[in-house]
Amino acid sequence: MSMDAKSIVIWIVIGLIAGWLASIVVGSGGGLIGYIIAGLIGSVVGGVLASQLNIKLNIGNPFVEQVIVAFLGAIVVLTIAEIIT
Repeated sequence: MSMDAKSIVIWIVIGLIAGWLASIVVGSGGGLIGYIIAGLIGSVVGGVLASQLNIKLNIGNPFVEQVIVAFLGAIVVLTIAEIIT
């Protein structure tokens, strides 16, 4: 597997984990594709928010840090989606 393909798979796994956890917290369903989409959008939202608010987690594990940021962003995204619908 090339590095680009590996990066895409890792990105999807992070999105899946974050979207699934956020859907449990917010209480919305969605299925596998919904979790991935919520997590991927959440990773962008979480990354922007963390950058703008100058938040550094410094956990020591970059994968876990990315999942946490994506999870928090996915909570924001799913909460806004629940309000809109």
